[in-house]
Amino acid sequence: MKHNEGKFTGAGGLELYYQRWQPDGQPRAALAIVHGIGEHSGRYMNVVNQIVPHGYSVYGFDLRGHGRSAGQRGYIGGWQDYREDVRAFVRMVGEQAAGRAIFIMGHSLGGLITLEYVLQYPDGLKGVIASAPALGQTGVPPLLIAISRILSRVWPTFSLKTQLDASGISRDPAVVRAYVEDPLVHSLGTARLGAEAPTAMAWTQAHAADLRLPLLIVHGSADRLVPPEASRIFFENASSTDKTRLVYEGGYHESHNDLHHVQALTDLEQWLERHL
Repeated sequence: MKHNEGKFTGAGGLELYYQRWQPDGQPRAALAIVHGIGEHSGRYMNVVNQIVPHGYSVYGFDLRGHGRSAGQRGYIGGWQDYREDVRAFVRMVGEQAAGRAIFIMGHSLGGLITLEYVLQYPDGLKGVIASAPALGQTGVPPLLIAISRILSRVWPTFSLKTQLDASGISRDPAVVRAYVEDPLVHSLGTARLGAEAPTAMAWTQAHAADLRLPLLIVHGSADRLVPPEASRIFFENASSTDKTRLVYEGGYHESHNDLHHVQALTDLEQWLERHL
């Protein structure tokens, strides 16, 4: 396996960090990953180790204000920043993939970003995977959302602790411990993000019927950070004739890092194979 790191330019000229993992031989397809709030692209090694040996290139980038990317932690000027960053990322992956099929996968906030993106820009993608997508009520307290909506108008860069319960990401204590101790993980959001995310959720849910790409949604049944009901609603409303939703009994938020990760990643790899 070969690993590379680099930078690309996102919306407004912001410099964003990305990583690429490639098989030793010629890649058959590419998977572009969009991570969740407060984390970074380096937390997806279970995905990398599962599918790269099967001939896939995996790309991940750190959202603006996250990980090794530039920007205030947890801040966006508007939701279009995320959308255009992903557009630049997918364009870069397309240039490097040299005509091979490209799939896109988003987790949690990244799942929302990804679904909203593919509803706007579906061209050039072979399929979309949404892992515990944030499409409705989340673990962020409603009071913080209300405060964010008010402050977004007058102090959009105001930082707030998201107050997400780290123990809800996985049933594996080692995963939770690594998350808490990871220096690239942060727990900050801003007033503008807190105001923009619910609006993006509502828009994405309202336009689910416009989705035509092959769709895979994965969710843990016991996810208390992003309860699975909202992803069920989106799935049922999506118009794609090729859609699958897998719910793992007892699973927490990160199926790729939970006790059932072997099954979840096998299911992901088999879904990709069927869509090549």
